[in-house]
Amino acid sequence: MNVLISGGSKSGKSAFAERLAGKLAAGGPLYYVATMIPFDGEDRQRIERHRKEREGLGFVTIEQGRDIASVLKQAQPNATFLVDSLTALFMNEQFPRSFDEPADPAAACRALDGLLQMAGQAKNAVFVSDYIYAEAARYSEYTEQFRAGLAFLDRSLAGAADEVIELCAGNPVYHKGGPAV
Repeated sequence: MNVLISGGSKSGKSAFAERLAGKLAAGGPLYYVATMIPFDGEDRQRIERHRKEREGLGFVTIEQGRDIASVLKQAQPNATFLVDSLTALFMNEQFPRSFDEPADPAAACRALDGLLQMAGQAKNAVFVSDYIYAEAARYSEYTEQFRAGLAFLDRSLAGAADEVIELCAGNPVYHKGGPAV
């Protein structure tokens, strides 16, 4: 089962995804694939807070900011993966060295290839993304390229997903499929 969960900031996506992944795993191997690469103290505090929130939920955490399909080699077979988040993964792929350098135009396709490998090989995969590309405001070309790339990833992964869920103030809205568990 492949599930894409999207929504705005602080919408409850991660907590919802954690509960869903745990149910899908049904006692089997369960991995939390953390894609954020910390750049400062605030990032490290956020990562530590998220680790504490996951304590006791049965996850083995794999830190993987790029080359997402490589986690398949680090995990047990027939595992359930929660990838949080596509937004951070894509940022890491698009800006591999620094934000001062040009964006990598192949990043979205490279990230999608890895995500589709996970979707095709994992027993269950739950992908978390941020719905940041639909607002009417326009930003710099640099930011718009990022938003367009993330939208491409989400649309493409939605096509491969059994369920597509938007979290809105903690409430799931099913755009494809229905409650799996």
